[in-house]
Amino acid sequence: MATEVSGENYDGLLKEMETLKGRLDEERLKLNDVALSTVSQRLEGMAQLSIKPRRVLKGHQAKVLCADWSSDKRHIVSSSQDGKIIVWDAFTTNKEHAVTMPTTWVMACAFAPSGNLVACGGLDNKVTVYPLSMEDDPTNKRKTVGTHTSYMSCCLFPNSDQQILTGSGDSTCALWDVESGQLLQSFHGHSADVMSIDLAPSETGNTFVSGGCDRTALIWDMRTGQKVQAFEGHDADINSVKFYPSGEAIATGSDDATCRLFDLRADREVAVYTKESIIFGVNAVDFSVSGRILFAGYNDYTVNVWDTLKCSRITMLYGHENRVSCLKVSPDGTAICTGSWDFTLRVWA
Repeated sequence: MATEVSGENYDGLLKEMETLKGRLDEERLKLNDVALSTVSQRLEGMAQLSIKPRRVLKGHQAKVLCADWSSDKRHIVSSSQDGKIIVWDAFTTNKEHAVTMPTTWVMACAFAPSGNLVACGGLDNKVTVYPLSMEDDPTNKRKTVGTHTSYMSCCLFPNSDQQILTGSGDSTCALWDVESGQLLQSFHGHSADVMSIDLAPSETGNTFVSGGCDRTALIWDMRTGQKVQAFEGHDADINSVKFYPSGEAIATGSDDATCRLFDLRADREVAVYTKESIIFGVNAVDFSVSGRILFAGYNDYTVNVWDTLKCSRITMLYGHENRVSCLKVSPDGTAICTGSWDFTLRVWA
């Protein structure tokens, strides 16, 4: 039978919890010996970057919501509010595949590591996989892999074509087997919609990060389904999370108009990327291959380019005519692709 917890006992436990929280914060502060921007003062500043718009990909009839590079560093898949998924050749700007989804607001799309599959989903609550081959129409071979109880906001293939990791408005993440459609693992820990996920860059790839509308970023162990670490600090929804290339830190972008860097080993926030003049939310963040540069796409139609270590803005990229909804650095780091509510994607290099 369930034991009753008396009022006094309950208050006592609450007090004890607060005391322990306080002690944890004190221990953390002891480790907080110096700010990243202070440490990096003796570093050389970045040389002048010349990143220019190189291509404009036109074809979507509505807001572009998501984009992903293929491992061949040449193709881009994008999804849009018009219900279309388009696979582009970023060099020639040709459309190689166009798939119409049974739903609008395709919020997520991802290339499989092989480049032969794309996954997507959105307001249909499903993650659907399309094989890409020049012979067949992808729509005939489409396959529903998994279903959430609310919209699917993000997806990725962790290390192989065999599995898909998804994040959803139902506040969970899930790992699915592509072949059988079986739910392999579910991840419960967010208290609101999950907006973004990213895989740790280590070869084993057993951890990933998720960020959501509960303003927290969580680190997960994919094998156990347990959360390993939690990072708080934002004052509004986290829209985007990204691992630093070494895997030892994560960047977040939020509706509070800031990006932040959290160090996994120090278990705390180490940098904030913000200026008084920046008042619009961040929708997408990604690192250069070295990690020295942090790219961030904003609701004011711009991309801000930050020096990760000095926490200063290096430059801005202008070109989009509506909010920048997604941003991805190409696998070899030579280009970045941005998607926007202006219906276009742009490739910068």
